[in-house]
Amino acid sequence: MNISNDSTAPIYIQIAEWIENEILAERLQEAGKVYSQYQLAELFNINPATAGKGLTILLENDIVYKKRGLGMFVQVGAKELILAKRRDEKLSKLAKEIVQEAKRLFVQDEELIELIKKAQREE
Repeated sequence: MNISNDSTAPIYIQIAEWIENEILAERLQEAGKVYSQYQLAELFNINPATAGKGLTILLENDIVYKKRGLGMFVQVGAKELILAKRRDEKLSKLAKEIVQEAKRLFVQDEELIELIKKAQREE
């Protein structure tokens, strides 16, 4: 479990990202039931309202859907939505930061590409 009070991200955001990671890792399946806010609160020792706020983010982003009286479930296509969102938001931001740092360090494009390829091989 990787929810941290030391993180700069609010806990409810961390909860939403944790559930997204569970979907990406296929521990939560499409059309499968998602943890309730009370289960999440117990799992992470947080307030149920905080957990509910994390679930609401996923609901608003069509990652999960609600079945009245039954709980929340993973939306069909959620994994693809998460991947696209993270590519657009996180990967683009990281790429910009890397390019800016490379420019400050006078790293040429070819060298930067080689560094990225090397990092991929080491994974």
